Amino acid sequence: MSATTTTCTRTLVALDIDGTLVGEGNRVPSGTVEKLDLVRAGGHKVVLATGRSLIGLVPIATRLGLTDGWGVCSNGAMTVRLDPSAPSGYEIVDTRTFDPEPVIRRAMEMIPGARVAVEEVGWGWRTNASFEPGELNGQQKLVALSDLITHPVTRVVLVGPGIRQFTDALHATGVTVTPMGPDWLDIAARDVNKAVALDDVRRRLDIPVERTVAVGDGINDLGMLAWAGRSVAMGHAPATVRSAADETTGTIEQAGALAVLRSLVPDVDRSLSPLAGQIATAEASAPGPVVLRVWHGTGPDLSRCEAWTLQNGRWVRHAPIPSGVGTTMRAIEAAALEAGLPYPRGDEGRRRAQWRSVAGHGPAGFELPLSSL
Repeated sequence: MSATTTTCTRTLVALDIDGTLVGEGNRVPSGTVEKLDLVRAGGHKVVLATGRSLIGLVPIATRLGLTDGWGVCSNGAMTVRLDPSAPSGYEIVDTRTFDPEPVIRRAMEMIPGARVAVEEVGWGWRTNASFEPGELNGQQKLVALSDLITHPVTRVVLVGPGIRQFTDALHATGVTVTPMGPDWLDIAARDVNKAVALDDVRRRLDIPVERTVAVGDGINDLGMLAWAGRSVAMGHAPATVRSAADETTGTIEQAGALAVLRSLVPDVDRSLSPLAGQIATAEASAPGPVVLRVWHGTGPDLSRCEAWTLQNGRWVRHAPIPSGVGTTMRAIEAAALEAGLPYPRGDEGRRRAQWRSVAGHGPAGFELPLSSL
């Protein structure tokens, strides 16, 4: 096990999306989902922290298998709890809004032809001019400039030739200004950034600040890199970002984030199947004895699979077993044996596994104690 491996301690793992987990063309490097599943099985809390708007966060979270948990979007202007049982797949927990009129009027004085976009949460953007496909997440609605300043918003995008040189002047209107390039500025409420939103999530999860990890590649990640107990810059990040981080990993083309994720879990046998690997990871990282708890949905397949551990005399949820969802109890038994984790069996006949009934989270729930050889 490497010196940087973290076990027996829950960690908040804050991950940027674009340039960190997702490359050009919205490509996710091979192995990313599997490593995220292992990190979650190790009891850690993965939080996506992105400049994308909510409408851009949800689809990629689904692709990454992160359909439950927490997300920070619009550079910290919004915090959501991802929940597959919610009508839209998420619940908005917090929004940080501001009056856009002063900064928009100031920007138009400096660059009269500037393009302006105002975020419409969960839908897209209202704009004074057209943006190219892919420049903004979600739909666009062209409106008069006066219609962009009528009510508080979470985020404004300002685009114009050389607009970055006006960062300080626009900041003076009482907002947070994040340059995303020489001609593009992201605007949020005063003192709003990824770090502010992540620290709120950290407190909700009751995780010490020293047990936080952040990985990013952009100028908008500087705040969260400074906030994290362990900060990692991607290898292709600008020098300013790399110098601000504790470590530098590989580039997105090298799947650099995967090395960081790997360092957060025990060094289990990599030849194990995904399900067995996650069970082994959960057992190795739990602070006490482990039972696997499963629940059926309306059909024969499992709707939930989790590792629970004994702490201070009571059983608490340690981690999800993502690959257990959609399988069967027999598959769980086989994977546990593959991982070298025996369980109680009957004394006669086929000596079937001795599952015990548990209540909650589904029509039928059962648990299977594990022990290492």
